[in-house]
Amino acid sequence: MGSTEFGKFEAFCRDATLPVFYQIRITRRDHGGGCKLEGIPLSGGRQLGNLGSILLCAIAILVSVLLLLLSERKKAAVGRREMQLFLVGYIILEVCEIFTVGEFPLSSTVRIAFTGIHIGMVIATTWILMLNGVVGYQVIDDGTPISIGLMAISGAVLLVGTGYIALDTGFNWTGTFQSSYEPGNRHIALYVLYQLAPLVFLVAFFVLEAILVLRVLGEVRPMAYLTGAALLFAVGQVFNYTISPYVCNGTMGKIDGALFETLFTLLSVIMVWVFWSSITEDDWPIATGSVTGYP
Repeated sequence: MGSTEFGKFEAFCRDATLPVFYQIRITRRDHGGGCKLEGIPLSGGRQLGNLGSILLCAIAILVSVLLLLLSERKKAAVGRREMQLFLVGYIILEVCEIFTVGEFPLSSTVRIAFTGIHIGMVIATTWILMLNGVVGYQVIDDGTPISIGLMAISGAVLLVGTGYIALDTGFNWTGTFQSSYEPGNRHIALYVLYQLAPLVFLVAFFVLEAILVLRVLGEVRPMAYLTGAALLFAVGQVFNYTISPYVCNGTMGKIDGALFETLFTLLSVIMVWVFWSSITEDDWPIATGSVTGYP
């Protein structure tokens, strides 16, 4: 099949829980061969899918608020406001996830709206995280209006642009993406923006921070936290894309791998914050516009 499979979501439908499925009008596992997520039956023939994911999303929101407050106490920390902006993005993402991945019983119109925001926040939040990797180099003074403004505005542009594409797909406003409803469910724009771009941003963040820690700060210990964050995130993706059908079958359709994806992503975010905290315990010595030492 080769490159002809690029942009197709059909292969993911049998096993994974991805919010993009609502936009291209396919119910997960409609194509057969996968475990059907039954969830918990409610009144009126409704179902609440992935209750575990919903609860973990709520926990993730509370933990992120705590990290926001802890960040506020680190007055001298480099990139404090920028890290808080990332946490705010993650909180919004988790709120959306309650109503999308959590399969909260909603009307199709409301679900598509939440899903559009969710997809937009995925790329916006990972973009902001990548920019956090640039902050440590002090190209622009951290915490200043221009630093926060550039990060927030660029993230908002990605959110609005990607969100519009997702919503246009789900509501079929213009008919531009109507072909994504057809067999194979090819959607090049969402495939790039939702599947590939966030991965590129995450890898870039890891590389930027690794260079900062190893080459600029001359330290090794913080790499344990950064590597731990990367591994935890990867494990979550493995659960969502690979192990999910086994979890679903083993629980008779009550939950699937999305629960563990939510859990491990939360743990990854915590490790990112711990990593950031470990290299910003005090002011970084600044010389010639770059970080030259470790606190």
